[in-house]
Amino acid sequence: MAVILGTAGHIDHGKTTLVRRLTGIDCDRLLEEKRRGITIELGFAWLDMPGGDRLGIVDVPGHERFVKNMVAGASGIDFVMLVIAADEGVMPQTREHLDICSLLGIRHGFVALTKTDMVDKEWLALVTEDVRGFLKGTFLEGAPIFPVSATTGDGLDALLAHIVTETASLPQKRASDIFRLPVDRVFSLKGHGTIVTGTIISGEIAVGDEACFMPADVETRVRSLQRHGTPAEKAALGQRCAVNVQGLEVGDIDRGQVLCRPGELFASDRWLVRLTCLASSPIALRHRGEVHFHHGTHECPARLIFRDRSTLAHGDTALAEIRFSDGLTGAGVFGDRCVVRAASPLRTVAGGELVCPLPPRLRTTDPALAQKTALWLSLPDLYAKALAGKASDRAVMAKAVLDLRGREGASFAHLRVLTGLTASALESGLQLLGSRGEALCWDRDARLWMARPAFDALLEGCLARATELHERDPLKPAFPRNALLAKWSRGLPEKLVQKVLEQALKQRTIIPEGEGLRLATHTVTLAADQSDLRAKLLSAYEKGGMAPPNYKDVLAGLRVTEKEAAPVLRLLVQGRELVRVKDGLYYSGAAMAEMLDKVRAWFADHDDLDVVALRELLGLTRKYLIALLEYMDNEHITVRVGDQRRLRQTRQQ
Repeated sequence: MAVILGTAGHIDHGKTTLVRRLTGIDCDRLLEEKRRGITIELGFAWLDMPGGDRLGIVDVPGHERFVKNMVAGASGIDFVMLVIAADEGVMPQTREHLDICSLLGIRHGFVALTKTDMVDKEWLALVTEDVRGFLKGTFLEGAPIFPVSATTGDGLDALLAHIVTETASLPQKRASDIFRLPVDRVFSLKGHGTIVTGTIISGEIAVGDEACFMPADVETRVRSLQRHGTPAEKAALGQRCAVNVQGLEVGDIDRGQVLCRPGELFASDRWLVRLTCLASSPIALRHRGEVHFHHGTHECPARLIFRDRSTLAHGDTALAEIRFSDGLTGAGVFGDRCVVRAASPLRTVAGGELVCPLPPRLRTTDPALAQKTALWLSLPDLYAKALAGKASDRAVMAKAVLDLRGREGASFAHLRVLTGLTASALESGLQLLGSRGEALCWDRDARLWMARPAFDALLEGCLARATELHERDPLKPAFPRNALLAKWSRGLPEKLVQKVLEQALKQRTIIPEGEGLRLATHTVTLAADQSDLRAKLLSAYEKGGMAPPNYKDVLAGLRVTEKEAAPVLRLLVQGRELVRVKDGLYYSGAAMAEMLDKVRAWFADHDDLDVVALRELLGLTRKYLIALLEYMDNEHITVRVGDQRRLRQTRQQ
């Protein structure tokens, strides 16, 4: 297993000197570092281990002005060597570095008590006890303390033996399989071009792979790789790596960006973080307060937004929205650790876990905000259970994330960063949710998922719209599909809308009616005045027989408007009690049936029918006859040949 050891500790306590004595590599490579005698930038070394593996070592600066560089280096380490000088003991950056390691989730390490050649035995014993007291209550409580001297070599064998033992005993890393290399250095090498270095915190990469830098989304390709200073064809989780990238200049890449594969990370200008204010913080964190935000090797200004409080007190934990300032964005994965430093005084004050790298817009007016907040805060605990490997626990994690996504749902690619699960673990969890009916994949091509409650809410919205349409026009037995899709489907993908409608049709809550749709429970009922109007309209046309009255004359006689009569008339036509021949000309169903029977009887003895013959047959004037002939043509009863009509087929009316 590839492992990274990181140093931590106050300035001038001997971190770089100790690494040089252990590895033979001087991590201070800058002229400024040589001139001033202090570490400014991150340094990198390696140590050959039994069995042929190489332990990567990240050496960090100890000066308070370069804490941001220390955070960048500590973000990728597996265990820490806290370096404390025996002649000075615990100092401010000793405390701050240990706080940062704790906030970054580092849980393993030891103490190197350096410069023992500069103190006597009594002083060394006092300092050792003081260090043990300092470590109480931290993740290094009870950790071994190794008195060493990089000058004389005293204690180095025991220290080196412990490094070998602890490296072999560290627990197996569990991380997303999305390849990520946070960039901590960018430079150009003659004959090779642009090179970036960093610690691979998840996944793996190989020579020739397509890649990109996020959140800027700058695409490239891996030209070559070095792993702990040795050329390699591929590199994986936990390894220090130098990547020679194709087609980019040094100025195209910034420290803090993340090298990944295209389409696997997503930029966002806001994150949701489960944030804890340090008990040792000199200040409480204020709502809308400006801070320095550290994630991986990236540091930027940001603003803290709390939805349930005005301040986050010392030792308290809450959900915080991190808003990146000045249009900056981040690209993270669920479970990533972050560190918050105050602007004044410049000091580490808080840290936490990323619980949503692609959050929705939060509103304090949302009645479900408290419930959602509690669920976001519980996600790290659900994630810890999901890592145990049970499909049911992975399903719980995936369902919680989908529940929080609501009607927006998420693609499989988004769910990988939203859950932090590997692709195979996520797949098994989603399949279990699908089989239980707790989630559904509504677009299999794009692998888009949604929690069942959110989908059911869309279905309810569809049915509510159908109810609204029926209530608006109760005499209309059906409505057009486009009218149904209005309002509730606004902003939704077309495939999702179609999926909801298919579900309604499958459940037969909505059914086809002619060329439209209707609720299965909908029946047309007339009010008392409409029932009276229906009877009067029908009576007027039944009395007219084969010479019906003009529609407007009928309405004038009944003293109703066209608007009032329209739904009743439509109902009569749809029920075939009245037959519309053209605008303003209607026949009773009985009269139309009588006329068509006569026409069919005519064709029993004749081949053709014209206006003159139809007038003799029905005894009507020309204004009715032309309209009737055109009606029979349109209804495919007759077909026109010149001025004659011929029978097309027998049609029941």
